[in-house]
Amino acid sequence: MAKIHPTAIIEDGAQIADNVTIGAYAYIGAEVSIGAGTMVEHHATVDGFTEMGDDNQVFPYAFIGGKTHDLKYTGGKPGLKIGSRNVFREYSTVHLATNDAEFTILGDDNVILAYSHVAHDCIIGNHLVMSSHAALGGHVLVGNHCNIGWGVGLHQFCRIGDHAMAGACSKVVQDVPPYMIADGNPAEVRTINKVGLERNGFSSEDIELVRSIYKTLYREGLNRTQAREKLSENPKATDPTLKRVIDFLEQGGKRGIT
Repeated sequence: MAKIHPTAIIEDGAQIADNVTIGAYAYIGAEVSIGAGTMVEHHATVDGFTEMGDDNQVFPYAFIGGKTHDLKYTGGKPGLKIGSRNVFREYSTVHLATNDAEFTILGDDNVILAYSHVAHDCIIGNHLVMSSHAALGGHVLVGNHCNIGWGVGLHQFCRIGDHAMAGACSKVVQDVPPYMIADGNPAEVRTINKVGLERNGFSSEDIELVRSIYKTLYREGLNRTQAREKLSENPKATDPTLKRVIDFLEQGGKRGIT
């Protein structure tokens, strides 16, 4: 049975699963669905056409499911899909998509720290750590096991590859390939995310392969097409570690590669 404080406002139509806790003065909109074990603390808001999985935590004054900032919004029923075990710290915001029947999407086990913002139509994988005061512009794609530092701003339509990191206060205006650390204003790739890879169980051989990928992309004077061709011709091209980078480059993006 859900535990709902008597001062919380739950609009008719909201779907609240078992074992959900909703604190004092929290607000839950009519089109919201909240999965089992989720905690919405006092003065937090979950609104819009928002589907939230199990065991999420929404801290005080967070606003999940706000209307898009995009001026191209023309109505309809855009939404937000959130997986399980995500943490939204105080004053963080996550917006609905812009177009009817489209969704902003967050996977599982993401941590969105205080005052950070996820804009309309972003697609986020799993295990993102997004530090305070960071912001994702609209349509940003974030892979798995990424780290976005304090005060980072990501331009609309940028992509952040798996296991990549954006250093604190960076201005990211182009795509960051998997495994890399980008830093600066505008951000440039500086090195590989060695500590992050070690923490996620990559072997020393994997890390050496990542280091060779970095050298091919950033230290051999090759353009993107040449670098991609060289990586594709590598004897280890089918190795999952290398293939992830090749696929990222081949998929392309709207902003170019950092």
